[in-house]
Amino acid sequence: MDAFLQQFSVFLLMFCRITSFFVVSPLFAIRQVPAPFKIGLGFFVSLIVFLARGLSRSVPLDATYLLHVIHEVLAGLLLGYLFYLFFAVAQISGAFVDLQMGFGMANIIDPMTGTSAPLTGNFKYYLLLAVFLALNGHHYMLSALMDSYEWLPLAGDLYAAIAAGDVTEQLVRTFTTTFLLGFQLAAPVLVAMFLTDTGLGFLAKTAPQFNVFVIGLPLKILVGLLVMMASLAGFTAFCSYLMSVLFDHLRLLMAAIAG
Repeated sequence: MDAFLQQFSVFLLMFCRITSFFVVSPLFAIRQVPAPFKIGLGFFVSLIVFLARGLSRSVPLDATYLLHVIHEVLAGLLLGYLFYLFFAVAQISGAFVDLQMGFGMANIIDPMTGTSAPLTGNFKYYLLLAVFLALNGHHYMLSALMDSYEWLPLAGDLYAAIAAGDVTEQLVRTFTTTFLLGFQLAAPVLVAMFLTDTGLGFLAKTAPQFNVFVIGLPLKILVGLLVMMASLAGFTAFCSYLMSVLFDHLRLLMAAIAG
């Protein structure tokens, strides 16, 4: 019974980390995925990870066990949030594009999250999700989750890394990179919108009889959609680059936690 309780305590810690990861990860956190499915998937993945890496580990069942549970929940949320940040690149890019094209007033309710989301951002988000699955990104995501036990073992030093500010500093750098990538993804449309506004400004000065406020909005929408269609050819390459940057930042985060 003592051996069973010892192994069960290790399994419970793994279950806490993996289930917390599934709660916030972009692929499993959508509202249409039922909670029993998330819990069941977390249970079976935890069982596989436990059989692969947890049989040789031990965690004392004492008063500090609750702190270890909170430690694992924080670790899972941290990893899932890092993946979510890079999927937010599409939302950030869509917000930039919608603001310039005139779609900013037409935000829609995203059924996946239940919040208001930009129209173009939703399109790019689902496209990014489809390319992510096509590139077997979900396999790499689960592999990174399993490898996290090498960088951050059970009952590790996450509290010390948070207190030292290393985790916060790395998260700020990751957020900065996310914002920059979102701007880069929206850059072709932003440049096209700037040139269109410049042309409309010259048109308003040289031919005042044209009402630029009437022809400007449909013209910007048409130009923006054409530029977006033309830039879709390199979207897969951008997604591959995004995945490489994501795992680089994941490695830096794990290195910051491990000291």
